[in-house]
Amino acid sequence: MKKTKILVTVLATIGLALSCNEDSLELTNPNELSPDTFFANQTQVQSAVNAVYSNLQTRGLYSRHMFFMMDNMAHENGGNNQLEADKRQYLDFSFDSSHGAIGAYWESCYRGINKANFVIENETKINEILPSQMSDDLKKKAIGEAKFLRALFHFFIVTRYGDAPLVTTLPPDDGTGPGKSPSSEIYAQIIKDLQEAIPTLKSKGDEENGRATKGAAQALLGKVHLFLEQYDDALTQFSALNGYSLEDNYFDNFMEETEHGDESIFEIEYNDDFGTSAQWNSDRSGQGPNEATFRGQEYGFNDWFNVFPSDDLLEEYEIGDIRFEQSFYVNGDTFGPDGSLTVDAFPSNGGGNAGWAKYNNYYKDANEDQTSGINFKYLRYADVLLMMAECESMRPGGDQDVAVGYINEVRERATLAPLATGLSQAEVFEALVHERKVELAGEQTRFNDIIRWGIASTELANTQFQAGKHELLPIPQPEIDANINISAADQNAGY
Repeated sequence: MKKTKILVTVLATIGLALSCNEDSLELTNPNELSPDTFFANQTQVQSAVNAVYSNLQTRGLYSRHMFFMMDNMAHENGGNNQLEADKRQYLDFSFDSSHGAIGAYWESCYRGINKANFVIENETKINEILPSQMSDDLKKKAIGEAKFLRALFHFFIVTRYGDAPLVTTLPPDDGTGPGKSPSSEIYAQIIKDLQEAIPTLKSKGDEENGRATKGAAQALLGKVHLFLEQYDDALTQFSALNGYSLEDNYFDNFMEETEHGDESIFEIEYNDDFGTSAQWNSDRSGQGPNEATFRGQEYGFNDWFNVFPSDDLLEEYEIGDIRFEQSFYVNGDTFGPDGSLTVDAFPSNGGGNAGWAKYNNYYKDANEDQTSGINFKYLRYADVLLMMAECESMRPGGDQDVAVGYINEVRERATLAPLATGLSQAEVFEALVHERKVELAGEQTRFNDIIRWGIASTELANTQFQAGKHELLPIPQPEIDANINISAADQNAGY
């Protein structure tokens, strides 16, 4: 059974601008709400914050398109014959500004940002709530959660689009959108938001599952500094993390029953017991019950099986690495209730020598459906250890043996021999590229990694990836058409 966790879409739904949610489960017309009538008690504040989380669950993000986008562009996946065209376009880099899912990604993020801004801009109103109705600490925490989420959505934007609108206020009544800001300004705001959020948030052990914690904000801030090659600043944040450790069993990170374990830092929440009626019509709004992801059905070898792990990925694993058998199914493996079924599926539907086990329910079910309740791990401690290794190795005066020690912590769980000490910085980097590829396979991290490392052209040499173009996504054409402050001249290079 699920552990107690944040209930997102049942309690809250906020629209693009000022629209808000229901109070105590009583549906209200969101277009009639305003700060003057809404932020009156703790329940209303919490509902507004919950609504920001709901945009992580849209089909434009984690419910469907984001895992295709990131895993396919990284070529961790290959596509079976029935893979839909818009998802195949990630594999062959043939997408353009009219791509609907890229537009849904963009709008899901900005709607989430505006929902966060609705909370943050009403801090004064929130602070007017009587202490008997809501404590000062809870008021600060609500603002901190909104700032964490605003930072996260902006991070999703800046890593995939580069220069883009930086939105820290609600849109004007005429709906005019802001123009592009330099990516440096977006990163500066992300850092500011996280720095302000950290002291207001609770530690993991004191917080409801699913909410942003102090550790989540520290880890995300460290990741942002790493992406900016600010290695000492990143290490400062990573080193401040408390109470996290690797799971003894690697696969515990990807099962429904073991969510929010010792390794988990921040998860994208799903629980199909809370409702899925909005699943097919919530590609960007975050409104309505959308408490399930299509990931299991889409990737499941015994179900839709639209994609399969690429041979390039499969061949990366060392002999004896237990992460292989815990990440993939191959012919002869057992699955389903009591392990009573045997895999005999590959190659199938156009190719592939394996199927995904990560984030799939075959450890307990014979078949997937469209309502998987398995959470996504956005940040987990193994990722942090490998980021710490990178920071230590790359910072001026860094100790390569210390960096190797972090990598070896991850390798030990995989039952692999430790790396030797005395490696050069180049050798540590090569080991790190390998380790992140196999540890974090299918977790939407590799494409960003190879882009920021500047090795995408090499790693994707046999694809249609074009350097100078495909590091970024195109700004969606509907945004250019509707926003008078963004024109065709602002489009990213090559599109």
